[in-house]
Amino acid sequence: MRAVVQRVSHAAVRVAGRETGAIGSGLLVFLGVQQSDSAADAAWLLDKILNLRIFEDPAGLMNRSLLDTAGALLVVSQFTVLSDCRRGRRPSWHEAAPPEQARALYEHFLVLARSRVPTECGQFQSTMQVSLVNDGPVTILLDSHKLF
Repeated sequence: MRAVVQRVSHAAVRVAGRETGAIGSGLLVFLGVQQSDSAADAAWLLDKILNLRIFEDPAGLMNRSLLDTAGALLVVSQFTVLSDCRRGRRPSWHEAAPPEQARALYEHFLVLARSRVPTECGQFQSTMQVSLVNDGPVTILLDSHKLF
């Protein structure tokens, strides 16, 4: 699984003009599922996200995690984070899981997340409009296969 994680002071997602999820302070996660992913990838990635020390402590240092701050998650499925742009000008998504597999693992990730922190989400396989205020800005790239 691959995630683009952004620390936000506010984020919201809309589908067909209707808000499907919104959070205040917390993390916006754009989540992509690869063909080789499993439930173990979802658990590893969620644990990494929840424990990233990217929130400021009283001294202004990034020493606190989402769990420490009691913040929320907004998770948006986005297969385009799996794009491979090494060749040519058209991205390839050959590593992306087929929709049935991706939906199952995305929903599993949401179940795991909701058991630990307040979690909102977008709508799988839909055109979405995401608005956010990136706090910092802080943006982290994560990959459960540890490619980077």
